[in-house]
Amino acid sequence: MVGPVAVMEPFNIMLPFLHKAIKSDVRRMVPEWAVLRPSYFMQNFMEGHHAATIKRDGIIVTATGNGRVGFVDADDIAEVGVRALIDDRPHNTDHIITGPQSLTYAEAGEMIGAATGLTIRHVHTDTEQLAAGFIQAGMPEDYAFFLAGLDQAIKEDGTEDLVTDVVERLTGRPPRSFEDFVRSNASFWKST
Repeated sequence: MVGPVAVMEPFNIMLPFLHKAIKSDVRRMVPEWAVLRPSYFMQNFMEGHHAATIKRDGIIVTATGNGRVGFVDADDIAEVGVRALIDDRPHNTDHIITGPQSLTYAEAGEMIGAATGLTIRHVHTDTEQLAAGFIQAGMPEDYAFFLAGLDQAIKEDGTEDLVTDVVERLTGRPPRSFEDFVRSNASFWKST
């Protein structure tokens, strides 16, 4: 079960689902377990505020400074999830899922630019301004400050500066590179 996006306390939304499962005679919600803990999705550059600012202004706005992120393809996350569901042996662990390299947002912008022929710059802002922008775009205030705080942790603590072998170990193939991702999706950023 996956909690809803942009909701700080998903319990009230998820509780009716659990009640319905119980009424339907589901007796075991989690016989075995695996927690998927992916790094930031590569697809974030194709939706939401990153997609909008890249296409409109040629910029990526974060509060991450020179912090690095092991961006991961959502398809790799899905494959790890499938393995967790179908493997004979239960995983019973947290899977920290990353791509094959840790990049700054400036490096990610350079790669998008190289694939598209556009100039894409990383613009660093502070966490308060970032949260204010999220709120102005319609995000709930508590979630906006939560997301901006994640950027601050990337900058100050290096919380996302890691690369794991989870994708390759569980799927038998290396995770998709950011460079391959942007080459395959270059037409998205070029379109207006």
